[in-house]
Amino acid sequence: MATARAVATMAIFLLIALSASQMAFSLRPGAALGVCRASGYLPGRSGNCEKSNDPDCCEDGKMYPQYRCSPPVTASTKAVLTLNSFEKGKDGGGPSECDNAYHSDQEKVVALSTGWFSNMARCGHRIKISANGNSVYAKVVDECDSVHGCDDEHNFEPPCDNNIVDASPAVWDALGLDQNVGMVDITWSEE
Repeated sequence: MATARAVATMAIFLLIALSASQMAFSLRPGAALGVCRASGYLPGRSGNCEKSNDPDCCEDGKMYPQYRCSPPVTASTKAVLTLNSFEKGKDGGGPSECDNAYHSDQEKVVALSTGWFSNMARCGHRIKISANGNSVYAKVVDECDSVHGCDDEHNFEPPCDNNIVDASPAVWDALGLDQNVGMVDITWSEE
C-alpha cells in the first residue's frame, strides 16, 4: 500500500512540476505567439554596393542573421517599411521575382520578407500599408530575401530582417513619408 501511495505521490509531483514548467514557458514574452528566431548567420562579404537609397552594405566578416520565417500575419501586422528602388541599375538588384521585370519608382510596389513572401504565394497580391494616419495599397512583386545576401544579386546588402516591407518611392510618397528617414514603423494587411 505504501508503494502505491509513493508512486501516486510521485506521479502527482511530476504532473505539477511539468505543469509549472509549461506555465512558466507560456508566460515568457513572445512564447506561443509565433516568434520567429534567426535560423543561422551569414558571414558578410563587401562588394560593389549601389547606394542610391542609402542601403546598409555588407561588411567583410560581420555576421548577419538569416530568417526563414516572419511574424504571423494579422489584420494589422506590425512591420518596418524600408525604401527600395525596383528600377534596373538601382539598389533593388535584379528583376522582381514575381514577374521577372523591373518596376518604375512611380509604381506602388513592395517586396516582403521571406516568411511573408511565402514562396511567391503573395505575388501579385495588393496589401494595405498604414503609417502616420495614412494608408496606401501596393502590389507585392518581390521578396526581401531574409536568408541570402552580401552578393551581387542582392546588391551586397545583408539579408532583410524578418519584418520588412521594402517599398518603392511611390509608396513612401503616397504615405507622406520622408524618404531620407529610410525606415518607418508601419502596419500592413492583406486586401
